[in-house]
Amino acid sequence: MADPKTFNIEDFVPRDGQERPRYSAKDFDGDVDPSRDDFNEGLTLPDINTQPMFINIGPTHPATHGTFRVYCQLDGETVEKAGVDIGYLHRGFEKIVEIKQYNQVIPYTDRLNYCSGLTNNVGYCKAVERMMGLEVPPRAIMIRVIIMEIQRIMDHMICCGANIVDIGALTNFWYFFNAREKLNDLLEALTGARLTYSYTRVGGLAWDLPDGWRDNVKTVLKGIPKAIADVRGLTQKNRIFQDRTRGVGVISQEDAMSFGWTGPTLRATGADLDLRKVQPYYGYENFDFDIPVGVNGDVFDRILCRIEEMDESLKIIHQAIDMIPDGPVIVDDKNVVLPPKQKVHTSMEALINHFKLVIEGVKPAPGRIYDAIETPNGELGFYIISDGSGHPYRIKVRPPCFYAMNTLKFLIEGGMVADIVAILGGLNVIAGELDR
Repeated sequence: MADPKTFNIEDFVPRDGQERPRYSAKDFDGDVDPSRDDFNEGLTLPDINTQPMFINIGPTHPATHGTFRVYCQLDGETVEKAGVDIGYLHRGFEKIVEIKQYNQVIPYTDRLNYCSGLTNNVGYCKAVERMMGLEVPPRAIMIRVIIMEIQRIMDHMICCGANIVDIGALTNFWYFFNAREKLNDLLEALTGARLTYSYTRVGGLAWDLPDGWRDNVKTVLKGIPKAIADVRGLTQKNRIFQDRTRGVGVISQEDAMSFGWTGPTLRATGADLDLRKVQPYYGYENFDFDIPVGVNGDVFDRILCRIEEMDESLKIIHQAIDMIPDGPVIVDDKNVVLPPKQKVHTSMEALINHFKLVIEGVKPAPGRIYDAIETPNGELGFYIISDGSGHPYRIKVRPPCFYAMNTLKFLIEGGMVADIVAILGGLNVIAGELDR
């Protein structure tokens, strides 16, 4: 700067704090140099430390919604490298059930995806029933369909509500959870529990529907579309939400399938793979419903697919609730089902059957089988090996979350730290399924 003019700043900003007229550049003559008179123009800054930063997210971080660790190497706010550690919630599910009777395994399945325990109950019992060649009564099948679709809606509400909260929008959470509580009241009236239900049995259900339950379902369902519409409006029309989710955590359909993705995360890439359609069970081929799919395979599409799936589940429930036939809710087989209490008190044969089932349990013939259902997060499969005894020789669980979690490092590397939370929430990783 050529021949800068110096001046006393107090001429313009007095120390007494009194208000003075505002000044602009034109109020000063010539060039103005803001530096002090004794400023050393040859002074240089020291070299900045460019070493990467390492951070941990978890194993007890509110955004993980479970106990697992994501470790990252950062360059500023950019994730250069990442990795995932699981095992913090390992409870030995697959080993414990080797010493349990087949019906005793059911409460343990509740703890896999604890956001939709009934679907785990049904998936496991369906595999055992197929191994034993049991024909579940039509009434029990229709009730299973209804409770699974209720659980699908509840699971998606948790996933979407918590994910949207994590990226800064609390209102959607309350819209969903107000509605979800009413659905939970329905399941509590049916099963007596609100989280770990253990309602199914090998061969059917533990008990029949309580009086008035179907009418209560119809009443509660009337309020669910309003909650879904409110959240849909607040997400699809919100610029901040779209900026945080569109183009974030993108994966191609080919890569998603090669990693073993299933469920809404896979369908968000455009693949219309749903076991209820491609391998129908429990009469799903007779229901009128669609499979929502995405286009871009990003966080936005994953959330949107789940929101749209809630509407489809409502359609299924409305159809199924009027299709429940009369009849028993469990098979009539003395080798599978405990006899009625009254017969145990009056019949020696019933007492013997009761004793053998309680002590020895159900005994499938030696063999092995794999069977799967479409849970809220995707394909949940059970590979069961029977040695002919009253407890399984081996049970291997195929959880949908495990495959999505294995892909996390590839989704977050190269992205921003702030996007990790959004990506995690979109995958809906449940630690209970990861650590078995």
